[in-house]
Amino acid sequence: MLLKIDISRRKGYNRGMDIQIDRAAKQDIPRIKELLLQVNNVHAAARPDLFRTGGKKYSEETLEDLLCDASRPVFAARRNGRLIGYVFCISQTHNGENEMPHTTLYIDDLCVDEAERGQGTGHALYAYAVDYARKNGYYNVTLNVWEGNETALRFYRSLGMNVQKYGMEHIL
Repeated sequence: MLLKIDISRRKGYNRGMDIQIDRAAKQDIPRIKELLLQVNNVHAAARPDLFRTGGKKYSEETLEDLLCDASRPVFAARRNGRLIGYVFCISQTHNGENEMPHTTLYIDDLCVDEAERGQGTGHALYAYAVDYARKNGYYNVTLNVWEGNETALRFYRSLGMNVQKYGMEHIL
């Protein structure tokens, strides 16, 4: 599924180019790896006790596997054919003894190239993931934001996301 999104009326948009979003493919892996490094470095700056500067969340082999896994769709945003952002998703089924059965589309990772931020690409990727979830019968869309990543927290709140739960820790 290929979607062309006109984001020219979105707040903060100042470029006259369309964004195309579709499933990421194997040939996107080198560019995805560059963006994974950007995400990791944001996390490493906020939590150097947990993240290594220069690390990446996924190896090339893992990325190849993910791009073929229907339960873990990866969507790529492109401007003029160049990958400028992605959203990694995971389908989660909840059917515990004490919970109502439902499926969640969990956003595992969302990144827009540092040079492209503030242009509406993140909004477009999120809207695409939500549209995918609606069309596929999901109950909700969830994600995690690390403490200290205030930019991401403001961004997700601007999309209408609300706190579902808090993850707590006690460092020993």
